[in-house]
Amino acid sequence: MQAYYHSTETFGTVDGQGIRYVLFLTGCALACKFCHNRDTWQNKGDSITVEQVVKQYNRYRSYYEASGGGITVSGGEPLLQADFVTELFQRCRLDGIHTTLDTAGYAGQDCLARVSAHADAVLYGLKAIDDAIHRQLTGASNRLILTNLRWLADKAAVTVRYIVIPGINDSKADINKLALYLQSLPAIPPVELLPYHAAGRYKWQELGHVYPLEGIREAGVEDINHARLELTRRGIVVL
Repeated sequence: MQAYYHSTETFGTVDGQGIRYVLFLTGCALACKFCHNRDTWQNKGDSITVEQVVKQYNRYRSYYEASGGGITVSGGEPLLQADFVTELFQRCRLDGIHTTLDTAGYAGQDCLARVSAHADAVLYGLKAIDDAIHRQLTGASNRLILTNLRWLADKAAVTVRYIVIPGINDSKADINKLALYLQSLPAIPPVELLPYHAAGRYKWQELGHVYPLEGIREAGVEDINHARLELTRRGIVVL
């Protein structure tokens, strides 16, 4: 089986535990205004097979294993190519390779169920709990995303990733809504706070698009610390 992909990274250190081989698949049904991989939205590009991924991983396997790392599949949205990711993760499990799914959760629950059943860890991206803000940021409702996370919370080793965007989703009310939602889940996942940055602006410009968040400042240490304090006050573990 093969999948369309954008690129690979052989020394990933921010997409799961340890040093990782990261596969960025193409295709995404969201239109996040801050996306730093704007060129992955269309489900097209070069193709790669499960065997090719494993072969590339094995070139540096000793480094990955020594660090407790493995393979992360990101995107785009990897759940849009769920059959491929499921087969890859099944193969990894047979070969003793640690796997991580990096998803926004905007796909059918059947796709999430198939892939997560074979994933050792899941990084689950949340942009906003308030549906209006989520629509503003992504062009879509977050109802499916929140429903999928509620289903997944006690079935996998989930870490929620929340991108902190100053003036848009980082108010005290926004963070309180995040905390209340997480507390309502059958198992409360830890949270990783990601600072908004505009490093992907050039990709929008290269593709002939106006960068939607022009003028929004990047998140700094104080922004992250504010969100961290609000969450930890409410018993949420922040990594």
